[in-house]
Amino acid sequence: MRTRSLLALAGTVTALTLAAAVPASADGAAVLTTGAFGGTAAAVGDTLTAPLATGTSATLYSSPTGTSGVTCTSSQFTATVASNPAAPGTATETVTGHSFNASSCTSNVTGVLGVSAITVDNLPYTATVASDGTLTVSPAGGSTVQTTVKLRTLLGTITCVYRAPGLTGKADNSDSSISFTNQQFTKFSGSSLCFANGYFTAKYAPVTDAGARVYVN
Repeated sequence: MRTRSLLALAGTVTALTLAAAVPASADGAAVLTTGAFGGTAAAVGDTLTAPLATGTSATLYSSPTGTSGVTCTSSQFTATVASNPAAPGTATETVTGHSFNASSCTSNVTGVLGVSAITVDNLPYTATVASDGTLTVSPAGGSTVQTTVKLRTLLGTITCVYRAPGLTGKADNSDSSISFTNQQFTKFSGSSLCFANGYFTAKYAPVTDAGARVYVN
């Protein structure tokens, strides 16, 4: 069965964190800066947010090249800066929120009439952002990155739970974005309408701190 569904990853994506990659670090600046590359350091405790990049969708496919499942056009993550050392280095964040607006989600899975809810579970997550733009999202010890998808079907609402050990993404300073591509989740529980594996793809931009774009140095 083919399906695609989106996540939180979440995370939902998950998910999930911060700003932008650069070909070289701005030595002396903090890893995360606001307003410009090499600009003002993002302070510990600052809140970072980002919606889906304009014109894009978040998806979870049944295979890396699948086209069936659930697609959402409205999603947002929220993270708090936990540490922000001088570049080159690695900043850390606490991912406190990763939401999907179910009213923006559609499904083309046979037997599925619509999407009732998508929830990113087991928050908060820890995210690290390195000066080379590598982004890693990890759950607390002994936990998993988890997303619960509720689908309306001809037989009633079904609940699909997907888990991943973590997520890896990339930050890009050109548009202050973070991207996740084909991040694999495995079905933990759910009916036969819930696909066995889900591949999460999403781009969030711009990442901002109090309205100012965030850059990775």
